[in-house]
Amino acid sequence: MKSYSLTLFCLLLFAFQILLGQNKDLPSIHVKYTSEDIAIDGNADESSWSTAPESSDFWQWFPTDSIRALNQTRFKVLNDDKNIYLSIQTFYPGEDYVIPSLRRDFQGGGNDNIAFHFDPFNDRTNSFFFGTNPLGVKREALISNGGNDWRRDSNLSWDIKWETVTKQFDGFTLTEVKIPLAFLNYPDGSTNWGFNMYRFDTQANERSSWGHVPQNQSVVNLAFMGDLQFEKPLPKSKIPWAFIPFVAGINANDFENDERFRSLSFGGDIKVPINNGLNLDLTFNPDFSQVEVDDQVINLTRFEVRLPEKRQFFIQNADLFANYGSSYNAQPFFSRRIGVAEDKDGNTIQNRIVAGARLSGKVNNNLRLGLLNMQTDADEANEIAANNNTVFTLQQKVFSRSNVSFIFVNRETTGEYDFVDEDDRYNRVVGMDYRLASKDNKWTGNSYFHKSFEQNGGRDNVSWGGFINRNTRNYQISQSIAGIGEDFNADLGFVRRKGNFRNFTKYTQKFYPKTGAINTWNLTLQSYSLWKPSDDFRLTDNSLNLESQIRFKNQSRIDVEASNRNVYLYDAFDPTGLNDDNPLPGDTEYTYKSVEVTFNSDQRKRFNYRLRPSVGEFFNGQKYSLQSDFNYRIQPFFQASLKLNYDHIQLGKGFPTADLLLVSPKVDLTFTKSIFWTTFVQFSSQSENLGINSRLQWRFAPLSDLYVVYNDNYITTDSFLPRLRTFNLKFTYWLNI
Repeated sequence: MKSYSLTLFCLLLFAFQILLGQNKDLPSIHVKYTSEDIAIDGNADESSWSTAPESSDFWQWFPTDSIRALNQTRFKVLNDDKNIYLSIQTFYPGEDYVIPSLRRDFQGGGNDNIAFHFDPFNDRTNSFFFGTNPLGVKREALISNGGNDWRRDSNLSWDIKWETVTKQFDGFTLTEVKIPLAFLNYPDGSTNWGFNMYRFDTQANERSSWGHVPQNQSVVNLAFMGDLQFEKPLPKSKIPWAFIPFVAGINANDFENDERFRSLSFGGDIKVPINNGLNLDLTFNPDFSQVEVDDQVINLTRFEVRLPEKRQFFIQNADLFANYGSSYNAQPFFSRRIGVAEDKDGNTIQNRIVAGARLSGKVNNNLRLGLLNMQTDADEANEIAANNNTVFTLQQKVFSRSNVSFIFVNRETTGEYDFVDEDDRYNRVVGMDYRLASKDNKWTGNSYFHKSFEQNGGRDNVSWGGFINRNTRNYQISQSIAGIGEDFNADLGFVRRKGNFRNFTKYTQKFYPKTGAINTWNLTLQSYSLWKPSDDFRLTDNSLNLESQIRFKNQSRIDVEASNRNVYLYDAFDPTGLNDDNPLPGDTEYTYKSVEVTFNSDQRKRFNYRLRPSVGEFFNGQKYSLQSDFNYRIQPFFQASLKLNYDHIQLGKGFPTADLLLVSPKVDLTFTKSIFWTTFVQFSSQSENLGINSRLQWRFAPLSDLYVVYNDNYITTDSFLPRLRTFNLKFTYWLNI
C-alpha cells in the first residue's frame, strides 16, 4: 500500500507540471556600469547616478493588490567590478516613522522599512535578502524554498559586510547601498539576475512591491521577481578567505553539585571560496554555546519541542541539509542534534564538537551540493561516545522552479566503549525528495522516500510522504499523506513519532470585502487522521478543525478556531508534566472539544499585544488557557515585552488539578547601532526553573563582537534556591584574508 500510494502521488505531482502557469509581465531595470568612486553618504550626487535608468511604479500588496502604491518608491542600480550599488528614494506623507529599535536584523512587520533581494542564479528558489529603515539600521537574510513562507524560509542569522546610509529630506528619504559582489555567489559573466524590492509604509498603512505579487502569496515570494540587466557581464568573483577566531571565558558556580569552575577556550571558523557558487566552511573547537538563550515553552504534548537553529556555522545553504522529509513529523537531518547528547541519566547536555567542515553551494546553474562532516568528543563520565557525523546532499533543478534531491546521513561511533550497545554503533539514512513549485507558485508540494540502516535493525524502516497545495486568490486546498515505520530511526534527524500512517486535508475559502473595516476573511476546514498499521490500522488520532481568520485594514486580526479531537493513548501519559506518579491510563480513547480565540493588535502602535484564550475539554477533563504577549517601545532605544502563558488543567476524578505558568519579561536597550543590552527573565512552573540572561553586545567592527553575558538559574520547587550561575565573556573577530 505504501509504495503504491507514493508512486501514485509522484505521478500526480509530475502531471501537475503541465499546469504550470505564466506570470504577468514582470519588470526589469538596466544596471549601469560605472568606474566612478561612489560614496555611500545618502546623497547620490555622483554623475553616474544621473545617467543610471530609474524604475518605479510599485504595486500595492496590502491592503489590496490591484492598484499602484499610493506612496511611490524610485530606485537606480549601478555596479563596478567589485560592488553593486542602489539609490532608493521612498516618498512619505510625513516623518512619523515607526522604528522600534536600532538593533540589526529587526523584524519587518509593523515598522517602516525597504527591502530587496537578489537571485543571481535565476532559479527563483534561493536569494540574498537585504533591508534597512529610515535610520539606516541593517537587516539581511538567506531566503530558501522559493520564499513561500517568511518565518519558515528566511534565516536572519546570516550576516555579511555591506554599507548603507539613509538621509531624510522633505517628503522622502534617500537610501544608498553598497554590497560587495565578493559576498554574493553568482555565475561568472552574469548579465541577468532575479530581483525584487518591497516596502512597508506605516503612515499610509501600505505594503508594496516592485514585481507585482498577488496578495494570496508571500510578499517575498521569489516567483514574482523582476530582472536586473547588467550593462557589462560581471567579472569573475574574487571572494576573500575569511578567518573568524573567538576567545571565550566562563566563570561558573554549580550550586546543585557544589562545584565552581573557570575555563578559557579559543577556536574559530575559516571560510574558503571554491568558486563563485561553492563555499568551504571549516570550524575547530567551536563554541556553540548561545549567548542568547532559547525561549522556554509549556509542553502539554507527548512529543519533544523542535527549537530553531541559530548557530552561524550551520546557516548558509542550510536548506540544502534541512529541506528533506517533513519538518513537522519526520526530518532525516536536524542540525541541532550535533553538539548535544544524552548523559547516563537521560538528561540532555552539551557535547563538545572537536572540528567540522562543510562544503555547500552551486556546482552549476541547476545543481547544488552539500557535504557536512563533524566530529564530536567523548564524555566517558557521562557515558557519551565520540561520534563522526556526515551528511551528503545533491539537489538538481527541474522544470521552472522544482527540484529533485538526494540525501545521505551517517552517525557512527568512533572508538570502543563498554557503555555503547553493539546495535547503536551506527545509524544511516538514505533518501530522495521531489519538491514542486510552479512558475506562478499556485502549485507547490513535495514527495519523499527515506530508509534507515542500523546493525540488526528491523525491516519496517522507511519514511515516506507527499504533499500538494493549490493556492489561488479565492481559495487554497492542501492534501498530504505520509507514513513512517516502527523501525525507522534518524539519530541526527527529528522524528516526532513512528509506526503510523497519516492523512491531512485543508481547505480555505477567501473573501475580500469591498467596504468596511475588514481587509480579508478566510474560512478554513481541516482534518487530520493518524492510523497505527501494526494494530490493524487502529485510528489513534483524529481532529476536525473549523477556523475563521479576519484581518482588518488597520493590520489587527482575529482568529477563532473550534476543534474536535480523538486520541487513543497506548501508554500512560501525564499532560501536565508534574504528576508522573499519577498519569492518565493507557489503552484508552479520549474525545474532547475546545474553542480558541486569538487577537493580534496593530503592531504599528507603541503598545501592542496578542491574546489567545481557549476553553474546552482536555482528555478526560477540562482546560482553561491564556497565552499573551505585551509589547511596548520608546523608539528607537527601548523595547519591553512580557510573555504570560497560563494553563488551568482539571483532569477527571482521581487526578490532581494543575496550574501551569510561564512568565517571560524582556527588556532590550539599543544605545547605538553597535551597542545593545538585553535582559531576559523566564519562569516556568512546569520546568520548575527561573532563568535570567543579561547580555551586553558591542559590535566594534563589521561582524565582530564582544559579549558580556550573565546567566542565573534558580530552583523554584519547595524553596527558592540557586542552581547554576555563570559569567561569560566572548570575543569574535571577522578577518578577511
